[in-house]
Amino acid sequence: MDMTGLNMLAGWTTSGDTIMVEQMPIFGGYTGGLEETAICDVATTLASFALFSGNFHLDGPIHIRWGITTSRETLKIAAHAAAAIDANTDLLLANQYYPMAGPCTEMCLIETACQAISDTGSGRELLSGSAAAKGVVQDKTTGMEARVMGEAARTAAGMKVSDLNEIIETLVSGYEQHYNDAPEGKSFRECYDVKTVKPTAEYLEVYEKALASLRDAGLDIKH
Repeated sequence: MDMTGLNMLAGWTTSGDTIMVEQMPIFGGYTGGLEETAICDVATTLASFALFSGNFHLDGPIHIRWGITTSRETLKIAAHAAAAIDANTDLLLANQYYPMAGPCTEMCLIETACQAISDTGSGRELLSGSAAAKGVVQDKTTGMEARVMGEAARTAAGMKVSDLNEIIETLVSGYEQHYNDAPEGKSFRECYDVKTVKPTAEYLEVYEKALASLRDAGLDIKH
């Protein structure tokens, strides 16, 4: 971080602003594999509070090949890092969401729910998402992805970690085989009524199908 960034932090701290520090370690990059990236994740999380006066930390391990946070590997990294920090501190932890598939697809909703289950079970307080289609395609994010994220997290809260692990394994095994042919989904205007800002009947149907799949995997989601 250069002096400009440090000056900004000093100003925010003096003003009493709420400071969020974000970092996204890359699995398969300079930090290496699962264990090394998890260590990097923990270290940078702690640094965001100790060095940069952060009030909460926004995480988001990214797969170097797929560019997503919902892969098997990145879920493991985020979960282990959060569980370790949560067990030893009272720091506020958040995580970002970058699923492979686009909006109005069952895969996108299931990816998002899967990460929400993992984040909740590992002790994260805040969820930030979801940026569908890897967060790189214009107009490919809607409120329905956030809805399933919230409902999955609320349902997972209080469940046994062993049960959550079984659910995650079932869900990841189902969608990870489709990384090469993941559905692109639809733009906001194609799956929402832009005047009423309500999801289309098609997206509501897709949502219900995703909920059915989540229930079949063992997550008794209600809404």
